[in-house]
Amino acid sequence: MLRYDTLSPDVELRIRNDRLNGTVPDYGFSDGNAVRRRESHDVPSVLRPAFIRDVDKIMHCPYYNRYTDKTQVFSFYKNDDITRRALHVQLVSRIARTIGRVLGLNLELIEAIALGHDIGHTPFGHAGEEYLDELMFIHSGRHFSHNIHSVRVLDRIFPYNITLQTLNGIAAHDGEMELCEYRPRCTESFSQFDEQIEMCCLDKSNVRLLVPCTLEGCVVRISDIIAYLGKDRQDADRAKIAAGEIFLGGRLGRTNAEIINNLSVNIVENSYGKPYIKMDEDVFEGLKNAKSDNYLYIYKEDSVREKIEETVKPMMAQLYDRLLDDLVSGKKDSPVFAHHIDMLNRVHYSRDIPYEETEPTQIIADYIASMTDDYFVDLYAHLFPESKLSIRYNGYFE
Repeated sequence: MLRYDTLSPDVELRIRNDRLNGTVPDYGFSDGNAVRRRESHDVPSVLRPAFIRDVDKIMHCPYYNRYTDKTQVFSFYKNDDITRRALHVQLVSRIARTIGRVLGLNLELIEAIALGHDIGHTPFGHAGEEYLDELMFIHSGRHFSHNIHSVRVLDRIFPYNITLQTLNGIAAHDGEMELCEYRPRCTESFSQFDEQIEMCCLDKSNVRLLVPCTLEGCVVRISDIIAYLGKDRQDADRAKIAAGEIFLGGRLGRTNAEIINNLSVNIVENSYGKPYIKMDEDVFEGLKNAKSDNYLYIYKEDSVREKIEETVKPMMAQLYDRLLDDLVSGKKDSPVFAHHIDMLNRVHYSRDIPYEETEPTQIIADYIASMTDDYFVDLYAHLFPESKLSIRYNGYFE
């Protein structure tokens, strides 16, 4: 039987009265306190306040288009009903805005963080991220994390002058680390933020130490989990990997709709009028149990893992070595120049140094991370036409 929780009568009445009387608690981040690297640019206006400017910049970034053909969880499927990363970021934004509206938070800041949080993600989901991290560390001694790279895309590759609050929320969004309670931790300056980012590049475990500096960032972080928890089960059923009935209902329910509703209700119930985001202990336990089930039945399912490891991993290693050799040797007709560096140089933003003077292994990591799944496959076939490695997609009629 489906379970849909509702707000308690007391909280429901309090919210209604606060709206009627204009006394909604104000814990939202003020646009007037937004901080940018270059304060002389992007002066807010009535038409385009600070965080609307961030949203516009993110949505018009060339890499935003590429969300459409990047794996969320399931690669190798020709199935338009299976979630791609483009839908995921929209779902995170929608869920976070629903929660944030009731809590009186800054919805434009929420939207900016949500829409930008995965813009630095690799092709082929978290497996692709893992393989690129291994390659980057071998070649440079530095680490790759998609959330840190999302900041690099919006702050360095495309120096958009995005606010510190949006970039911090993107960096600290990691939805793999669930908490029962989220409290913002102040990040006061770009110098402090840059130091945090550098520490994550040197030691990947430091990613776990990042904390959003706003309640908006905290809401996006938990909404990232809410957005994928039930949707991945829905997609697993469509991909015939794990039927929905295999998952226990538990405190949150079993279906995507139940999970989104029940977590959202409980967060509002425990967070309204408070300077933190919180869940009940039993709901938090249900969240952890639901994630464990997803790992058991979906993410670590042998047929999924083995197929991608046998193809994408060696293909990415060959691409990395070939593209790095082309770059270092100055082979101008190579795609790393024609499709990557030249494209970035056509985007007219001032940089501290020309992009092509970036450390070579970083340029290759930037390029591979920017690829969609299909582009990766086609590029490999173009550069290695004799290779026996190839990816076979599950078709619509199989």
